[in-house]
This record gives sequence, structure tokens and C-alpha cells, in this order.
Amino acid sequence: MDNFLIKTPIAHRGLHDERLPENSLAAFEEAIKCGFPIETDVRFTKDRELVVFHDDSLARMTGDGRNVADCTLQELSALRLAGTEERILTFREFLKAVDGRTPLLIEIKSMPSVSGEEVARAVARELEGYAGEYAIQSFQPFYVRAYKRLRPAVCCGLLASASTRKADFGNSPFWRFEAFIVRNLLLNFTVKPDFVSYRAADLPRRAVRKFKGPKLGWTIHSEAEAAHARAYVDNIIFEGYLPRP
Repeated sequence: MDNFLIKTPIAHRGLHDERLPENSLAAFEEAIKCGFPIETDVRFTKDRELVVFHDDSLARMTGDGRNVADCTLQELSALRLAGTEERILTFREFLKAVDGRTPLLIEIKSMPSVSGEEVARAVARELEGYAGEYAIQSFQPFYVRAYKRLRPAVCCGLLASASTRKADFGNSPFWRFEAFIVRNLLLNFTVKPDFVSYRAADLPRRAVRKFKGPKLGWTIHSEAEAAHARAYVDNIIFEGYLPRP
């Protein structure tokens, strides 16, 4: 088991604040400087390039009304994050910048019409030869299963929540059914995740308590929330404050 998953609090989308946008090079450098592992997101562009960006839509972080999936990498390269000079990074640029200096928890975002095999191959290809510690997670169980089959030595986990949204499942028309399955960790026997990452505000949950592997809680915004989560999980994913060592 990758020790970082249960040892050190993990910085959600880097160590970001009002000056340093989430999922930016500056936020990642700040997390590294402060000694925290990094949680980040990866998704496809229109031309099937992998970029580091959380939302389906570009609106919140760039002011552009389009979706990431409707833009080419060249189009995205012209945009800036939250009114700063920081830009959207390709996954390749992100890996090169971090260069093994801190462990990575990489969330593969759910995307309509993207199979587990396709995205797993693309992510694994970029990580080929990467020397640093990393783990993979996703709300989409079949992405997790596909990556585990492709790279069985890599630690892979399921993201879950009792209050997921349609967007968490790539706006799938079957998202309510998928959410029910994920919420109750009903595919654990099939997917066989190495860890579970559960929304801390939804804890306690019987399904989480029964899970035998490492458990993470997200997203923590204060020491009070951390204290609640740590009663049920082994480690936290945090933002907006600096957790105690």
C-alpha cells in the first residue's frame, strides 16, 4: 500500500487560495514547499489530450462558457485561471513540474462516451516511467477497474459520496443508478479497490466502516471537520487551511 495515502494530509487541487488558483502550477509548488502530497484532476480535451482541470465547464475558473471537452488543447492554452497568469496545464506538464517531489493522488474525471480502457491507457501512457509515488481514484468504478487491470501494481481507489451530483458521473443519463451503486460501494467485489475516498460530511456510513482497506475523507476545510472525519477515516484531503502535522 502506498504509505502516503494514510500518512500525510493531501492538498486538494494543490495548496490554493485567493492568490494561487486551484490546479495551477503555483498551487502545486506551494503544496510541495509545505510538504503535502497533491490531489489533482485529469480529463480529456476535444482532441483527446489530457489536461489538469476539475470542472466539466471552464466558466468558474476561466470565465469561458464552453466545456473542456468541447475545446482543443490549443484553445485551452489561451485561457488563464481565476484572473491570474496561471494557465491550464497538460497532464504531461504537470508530471514534469512535480517530478516526483511529492506523492500524487490523481482523480480521473467521469466523462461521457469515454471508456475506462481509453482513458486508462492514456493516463498510464503519460505515467510510464514516472519515478514518483502516485495513486489513481475515480467516481467511475469502471475507470478504476480498467486502470487496475492495466497497471495492477498501482494503488487504485473509488471516490464515493452519499450526495453525488449528475456532474460527478459525466452527466450520464443513468447517473442516479450509478450514484446508488457508488454510494453504497456495491461494486467493491468487482472493482476490488485498494482504498476508498469518501465525502467526509456524509460520514459515518456502514459501507465505509465495513471496507477493510485504507479510507480517506474529503474535502476538509477546518480542524473541526478533520476531527470529525478522523473518527472514520485514516487520512484527509483538505483545502482552505493548513492541517496540523
